Amino acid sequence: MNAMPTYRIAPSILSADFARLGEEVRNVVIAGADIIHFDVMDNHYVPNLTIGPLVCEAIRPHVQVPIDVHLMVKPVDRIVPDFAKAGANIISFHPEASEHVDRTLQLIHDNGCKAGLVFNPATPLHYLEHVMDKLDLILLMSVNPGFGGQSFIPETLKKIAAVRKLIDQSGRDIMLEVDGGIKIENIAQVARAGADTFVAGSAIFGKADYKTVIDAMREELAKA
Repeated sequence: MNAMPTYRIAPSILSADFARLGEEVRNVVIAGADIIHFDVMDNHYVPNLTIGPLVCEAIRPHVQVPIDVHLMVKPVDRIVPDFAKAGANIISFHPEASEHVDRTLQLIHDNGCKAGLVFNPATPLHYLEHVMDKLDLILLMSVNPGFGGQSFIPETLKKIAAVRKLIDQSGRDIMLEVDGGIKIENIAQVARAGADTFVAGSAIFGKADYKTVIDAMREELAKA
């Protein structure tokens, strides 16, 4: 990459204390978070059930930073406008969960949000071939979706490098986000592979002092 990349840290509220979610998102932004990552699971596409648009709407007044909604739901189109109305800034989905990937990307844009496509560890990248012009974000899962606290899958590093090459070739300003097992010890390695946006759940919310963790992550990113 030619220019120094802008790195963004996106704490996943999946690992936050849901009994005091407003306070949690405020605290993590004060600690230096750039984005709030919002995991939506439907117990259908993935084996877990989490949160919907009402929770997004509830935390929206608490933070000024973008809310990045990751839809692990099938089908996706019905719920997209609800999250846009609830205050989402970025909405991403899995290609396998949409009958028409191009149409879903357009739907997200039509509702005033940035659009992203998400790839599970074993999902091939060929879906990107014809939609790069509609993408604002590509999210690579470095664990299998459904649960927090899993370990990073090393094979993802090759995939990150492949997607970074595609983004650079496209000449477009597309965020490359990685989610799953990101922590202080591996964030620089993930950045060197080509990622610029890092989702971290338990690595941040599992610690007493969020600022100490985020500062340590930034120190590691400075070495990348």
